[in-house]
This record gives sequence, C-alpha cells and structure tokens, in this order.
Amino acid sequence: MGRAVRQRRLFWVLGGFLFTVAVGTALHFLWKWTGENRIAAAFLSVNESVWEHMKLLFFPAFLFSMIEVWFQDFPNFLASRGISLWVGTALIPLLFYTYTGIVGVHVLWADIAVFLIAAAAVFLLDLCLRRTGRLTSGWQQAAGLAALWALALVFVLWTYRPPHLPLFWDAAAGVYGVPS
Repeated sequence: MGRAVRQRRLFWVLGGFLFTVAVGTALHFLWKWTGENRIAAAFLSVNESVWEHMKLLFFPAFLFSMIEVWFQDFPNFLASRGISLWVGTALIPLLFYTYTGIVGVHVLWADIAVFLIAAAAVFLLDLCLRRTGRLTSGWQQAAGLAALWALALVFVLWTYRPPHLPLFWDAAAGVYGVPS
C-alpha cells in the first residue's frame, strides 16, 4: 500500500474521530439551546442518562459515515462501519458501568474519557476491518447499512418511549427519555 493511501486513510480516521468528538460535544448542549425542541430531541442528548450519551457518539459518527461513503472507495465500508459503530456505541455503557461499579460514583473526567475511548474505537476498529479486505459481499454491505439505520431508528424511538431500565434513567432529573 502506498504512502498516499495510508495518508488518506489516516485523514479519514482522524477526521472522523475529531468530527464525532466535536459534534458529539455540541449535541450535549444543543437540547437546551433549541428551547427543548421535541423534534430536535430525536438527535440530541435530552437528559444525563447513559443512553442519551450513547446518542452523542452515534449520531455524529453516523452523519460522518453518510458523508464519508461518498468519498471512500472500499468494498467493505458499510459492513465495517456498521460493526465498528455498534461496538463503539456499546463501549459507552460497558466502560461507564465498569468504572462506576469499581469506583462507586461517576466523575466528569472519566465520563469524558469513556466518550473519547468509544469514539476512537469506532474509527480504529473500522480501519482495521477495512484493511482485512473481508466483509465485501453484497449481503454484508446491506447488513451493515441495515445495522446503522436500525440503531438510528432505535435511538429516535427510545428517546420518546424509552424502556424503564437503568440505561435510560436520568437519576439527577428523575426521568426516562424526553422530560415532560
């Protein structure tokens, strides 16, 4: 693989990470800035639950993926991104509940570190999966695309009608989902 190809891959990995972190951070605050707009709630963090923080990773990375798909020429892009975005999103509750289970409380710097680790995992895992040259069949690409859209749909639906499980509970505000 040539130097230009490696530099291009690094550009997209680093660009995706930085975009996701910057936009995800902004999405954390936009709910209040929109005047708590119920339509915008589908894509913004509406409370301090772990679920809502997973959205802060998913939607910016999903948006970046929709942009990147037009510029990347990898036959396994959708399958790789589908897997990596599911894994990165799942890392947030995994890491959060692990460290809070050990320490007993959550702390802001650790919450931020969890977000950064999960964002890095999305793009590094995606890079590793694409390099393998596997996951190139049509059905695997369709499955990757379906996995991405399914997760997007679940995030939107469970923002408005969340299951009453700890993942969705904002203990500080005492709410599940969009506050009334």
